[in-house]
Amino acid sequence: MTNDDKLLVQRSWERVLALEDAAPRLFYQKLFEMDPALRGLFKGDLQEQGTKLVQMITAAVRGLDRLDALLPVVRNLGARHGAYGVRDQDYGTVAAALLATLEQGLGGEFTPEVKSAWIKTYGVLSQTMREAHLPPCAA
Repeated sequence: MTNDDKLLVQRSWERVLALEDAAPRLFYQKLFEMDPALRGLFKGDLQEQGTKLVQMITAAVRGLDRLDALLPVVRNLGARHGAYGVRDQDYGTVAAALLATLEQGLGGEFTPEVKSAWIKTYGVLSQTMREAHLPPCAA
């Protein structure tokens, strides 16, 4: 992930924040369409969960300039998600739902460069989360 990638993610996320509640609703709609079984992981109020999701992504996006401080927080988040029952393949579904949400929310501003920046960023963050709760692969 380059500095340009970070800037593209940060600027595009600020645009998404302008959508307010629409972004998390769209995200969960996409997520559950892609894998209805994931609905069972969410026990509480989905609107409240959406608020937490936006807060978490906002903190991560704003923290990209300080990965040394961000990654331990992301690692802890990954450990919690493991305790909730999140599986390795769920990260791919979340990535697809996130990209679909960004594409719909940003419209023409979701350029190939913005998409690539989000893919790289999500890759770094999701890998950190995965490492926190998944057993290491046998070599």
